Amino acid sequence: MNPETRVAIIGIIVENPQQVDALNQLLHEFSQYIIGRMGIPYHKRNISIISVAIDAPQDQINTLTGKIGRLAGISAKTAYSNIKTKADSE
Repeated sequence: MNPETRVAIIGIIVENPQQVDALNQLLHEFSQYIIGRMGIPYHKRNISIISVAIDAPQDQINTLTGKIGRLAGISAKTAYSNIKTKADSE
């Protein structure tokens, strides 16, 4: 039985550039679910703004968001689609 997946956007604010390697490692660990990502450096405020589009089981999205949020100087919030679908068979 395949779990249900949801499409979501994870909004990430990076205030501590020293944590970028750790952030990228986390995103790599969940890369099988990532649809795409966009990063915007905001030099005026010395931060980076990243959005990650993801299609995954909700527990995986929550796990990734939680791990990102525990990195010092990085915050993350998730917005979910209301549409749930069965995961693709591999």
